[in-house]
Amino acid sequence: MVDSQGTFWARRPVLVTGATGLLGGWLVKDLLEAGARVVTLVRDAVPESMFMSERMIEHCNVVRGELSDAETLRRICGEYEVDTIFHLAAQTIVGVAKKDPVGTLEANVRGTWNLLEAARHTGVRQIVVASSDKAYGASEKLPYFETHPMQGRYPYDVSKSCADLISTMYAETYDLPVCVTRCGNLFGGGDLNWSRTVPGLIRATFDNEPFQIRSDGKFVRDFLYVRDAADAYQKLAERMSEDRSLCGEAFNFSLETRLTVLDLTHKILEMMGRGDMEPVIQNIASSEIREQYMSAEKARKLLEWTPRYGLDDGLQATIDWYVDFLDKNPQQAGQA
Repeated sequence: MVDSQGTFWARRPVLVTGATGLLGGWLVKDLLEAGARVVTLVRDAVPESMFMSERMIEHCNVVRGELSDAETLRRICGEYEVDTIFHLAAQTIVGVAKKDPVGTLEANVRGTWNLLEAARHTGVRQIVVASSDKAYGASEKLPYFETHPMQGRYPYDVSKSCADLISTMYAETYDLPVCVTRCGNLFGGGDLNWSRTVPGLIRATFDNEPFQIRSDGKFVRDFLYVRDAADAYQKLAERMSEDRSLCGEAFNFSLETRLTVLDLTHKILEMMGRGDMEPVIQNIASSEIREQYMSAEKARKLLEWTPRYGLDDGLQATIDWYVDFLDKNPQQAGQA
């Protein structure tokens, strides 16, 4: 948590979209501990999510609805006198985006402009919009810096490029106090999307099954532990309140690592004491960028942000979380 004394967030009305997701759960947890008055927009109840299982829902003002409902968004911002927004809600699965591009664009693009339009009419003071390294698209020049163009080509990537540009439009045209975050691949306890590499690998290993890698294993990615991401979002909102010149800026947050999927897989297998297991290389992945990693130099300089967890520390905490979760929820195991 950034504001360990709770002075900034105490009694501050904060809207979090996507509270039932990986980052949303950890962020809401931090905000509640810091004394914020948290409002969440929830479309579906996800019983196994941190937000539900740790009973955070009992300590938040919960509005049931969707980002497509512009009137509900405006009502939330006005009725709850929202001061700060963390916009995390999105369709985040690359495979789902490929199967349902229209639904993905509706959620990620229309949902963003609906929320920003609501904020514009109700006087919200800080808005942090979650973009992604995928918004940059493929590039021959790496690492990504914030000055790289938004040039997504595949459905998910395009949805994030568009939402990113729309956020900048609102900042530049309407002086809306919005910043954009672009994070590396988030990992950590609480991610129940088993199709993702880290939770899927840990569950498969827990079940004593070989993990199936959809790609050829050589795709390069950058990573960030979810608790560091939650810290980064809070830090950015706090600094925006102090320095309005930051509004309209985008920030990369990552461990600044370069790991192939195969490298990460072997590392986790070793940490789980199963270095003898070999993954199955399916090599069927498509519509995905082959190599992505970022520079977080801007965040270090302007926000004085650095991750508290190294890769190994974050992975160990993640493994511990899932082993405990699968022990307590056997119905979630045995399905890898």
